Amino acid sequence: MPPVKYHHGKFPPPSSEIDWEQLVPLIGPATMALGEFKGLLDAIPNPMVLLSPLSAQEAVLSSKIEGTQATLGEVLEYEAGGDAPQSAERLHDIQEVLNYRQAINQATQRMSELPLCGRLLKEAHAILMSSVRGKDKDAGNYKKTPNAIGAPGCTLETAKFIPIEPEALDEGMTRWENYMHSEQPNILVQLGIVHAEFESLHPFLDGNGRLGRMILPLFLYERKMLSYPAFYLSEYLEAHKDEYTERLLAVSRDNDWTGWSVFFLNALETQARENTRKARAIMQLYEQRKAWIQEKAHSQYGVAIMDFLFSQPIFKATDLGAPQGVPAPTRKRIIREIREDLLFELRPASGSRPAIYAYQELLNIAEGKDIFSGS
Repeated sequence: MPPVKYHHGKFPPPSSEIDWEQLVPLIGPATMALGEFKGLLDAIPNPMVLLSPLSAQEAVLSSKIEGTQATLGEVLEYEAGGDAPQSAERLHDIQEVLNYRQAINQATQRMSELPLCGRLLKEAHAILMSSVRGKDKDAGNYKKTPNAIGAPGCTLETAKFIPIEPEALDEGMTRWENYMHSEQPNILVQLGIVHAEFESLHPFLDGNGRLGRMILPLFLYERKMLSYPAFYLSEYLEAHKDEYTERLLAVSRDNDWTGWSVFFLNALETQARENTRKARAIMQLYEQRKAWIQEKAHSQYGVAIMDFLFSQPIFKATDLGAPQGVPAPTRKRIIREIREDLLFELRPASGSRPAIYAYQELLNIAEGKDIFSGS
């Protein structure tokens, strides 16, 4: 079967070509679910601390869609100073996830000066591709040679999809940016089309999938549908990867923007409800453990310790509470007090090497399953 090619002359799709009768019943529930998530975020006094494990998990899952195998636990343990994995392949996987987190954080900061645009994405791409596979693929610049989507090593003849040609890319990106900042009948349908078109353009030689998913929370943040760029869709997309890629393919093959929009709205609603469930569980855990640790540790630094655990749930014993200014003797004492009830030892202390611990309750919520157990 010949590859599907980019849909020249068919973007943006006229509103009249979209079957709004199919979409209207989905828009309301998706909007309500997203609004509930925003309301919860607005009620959390320090959302970027409490939701740090979810943002880390988003980076893991978005990278997993592209083939990486690193787990949340592996990424956080390496970041905390754990031993590098023996496999160079796994180390590259971990670095890709860490780059993803850095790229979206940098993009969020830059949005105080720039709109969501090609320049901002080029900067994010340079961070995303730093010191990883694909680092030789012109990081921070649009492609100058054709690229293809398909099985590893595919050619332009054997690919599933051929994105827009480099010579047409600047015009294509201009159309994409203009559409993204235009007024459309519905902002969530618009976001879905923005994402699909970016993936169809595939403007960089590598990293397009991760950047395309990064655009989702940044767009919602720019449009003030979220107070923080903290919407995590990759869990749903990774679980429905085959349908995700097929729906994107059908946009160019069949001009099926409606079918893609149906999939996207269902994804938004489902994931918004799951994000809300996880965020609420994390918020409740924080309140419960904040009271618990103050009683257990008998220290004015109890809240500071909890903030540390939520922002860095895998850590070296010597780092506990250090960024919050907790004195070293207090940190050592609190470790002894809470270790049995709260922490899972990933690496025992040995010589001058400190132990590495995991805050298992929090990580299990982020993962949606028990990845750590015991004490």
